[in-house]
Amino acid sequence: MGGVNGPNILHADLDAFYASVEQLLDPSLRGKAIAVGGGVVLAASYEAKAYGVQGGMSGRRARELCPHLQFVGGHFSQYQQLADRVMAVLGDFTPHVQRISIDEAFLDVAGSTHLFGPPGVIAQRIRQRVRDEIGLPISVGAAATKHLAKIASQVAKPDGLVVVDPAHELEFLQPLPVSLVWGIGPVTQQRLAERGIRTIGELAASPTDSLEQFLGRALGSKVGALAANRDHRKVQPNGRAGSVGAQSALGRRFPTDELLRSVLGHLADRVASRLRAKQRAGRTVTVRVRFVGMKAITRSRTSDAPLSTTLTLTETAESLVRQALVDHPDEHEITLLAISVSNLVDQPVLQMELPVLPDEATRPGSPTGAARWAIDHSMDEVRRRFGRAAVGYAAVALSPMASVPDEFRELAEHEL
Repeated sequence: MGGVNGPNILHADLDAFYASVEQLLDPSLRGKAIAVGGGVVLAASYEAKAYGVQGGMSGRRARELCPHLQFVGGHFSQYQQLADRVMAVLGDFTPHVQRISIDEAFLDVAGSTHLFGPPGVIAQRIRQRVRDEIGLPISVGAAATKHLAKIASQVAKPDGLVVVDPAHELEFLQPLPVSLVWGIGPVTQQRLAERGIRTIGELAASPTDSLEQFLGRALGSKVGALAANRDHRKVQPNGRAGSVGAQSALGRRFPTDELLRSVLGHLADRVASRLRAKQRAGRTVTVRVRFVGMKAITRSRTSDAPLSTTLTLTETAESLVRQALVDHPDEHEITLLAISVSNLVDQPVLQMELPVLPDEATRPGSPTGAARWAIDHSMDEVRRRFGRAAVGYAAVALSPMASVPDEFRELAEHEL
């Protein structure tokens, strides 16, 4: 529970990140309503958000809401580079940095206040440095817990700073909408509203058993605790990731064979290449399928042999997604696909010399695991020398997803 320690936990979150980068790279876009993407909005500037334009929305709907909306293709290679520079700034203030996505992170600055001043001062110095050195807006929340710090950063947006006084945490928290609670999405928000629960204070006042009954035991218990300001989680500096994943928003699409093969091949290529770059492999493959209305399901498969080859990951993911679609015959359109590999183990390159390699189990007539391993590592080497676009699997390189950014997450499995 908060209120015991000072506001030593910061949550730093870059504002409208993809769109802000585009406005940074092209000053003529500043102050304009822009969206990154085309058929689907991948990100929108705050000028566009003012009209209701949101990520994941179809381009047609976005233009209906904002007729003067300007679409830009995106400089996807720049996003990771600039985000990494921001994370380096955060690391200058404390080694206790937990990156939770490409554009946001938690910091524990309890051990840094004697060097840089109180948490609010540190947060302001971070914001100033990111603005001056990188040119991007960033919002920061400071509080005694991770949950409160994340909420504070959302309240601070755009381009602001909110410090939650530990003596007034409940006063800050209770009037806010339930949508700010970690884990509550649009569907859950609507279900709570139907029961007259719209603020965090109203959620906190709801009996735990009632929340567990209509939200499920895990979610009901979690959001009830957070609404009551119970959060004992610590900032955990990023070590070796527990999983590697990628996801792509699709707008509203029919799950045709061509779409599934294209999108999953693209995601598998990105995830598998990251695994190989870290000399790691994983035994558990998880896919996530999101339908219209924000309903999402996951399916997982764990094998004895760890995998890190692109084709095997693609085939496994495709099989899991197809089974998920069979299990939900009433859902006709999908809006997002994601792949994650977890249960990771070290897999050094020397393993290429072994007679039996990971991914040995393949479909009849397809390349053996050893052949796939060799092909992937040869392709990795070409990409290291000449860039990612230099070589790739035809089904991936020629797919319409090849120019779409994957929102990479090296997070715990439940974050997918």
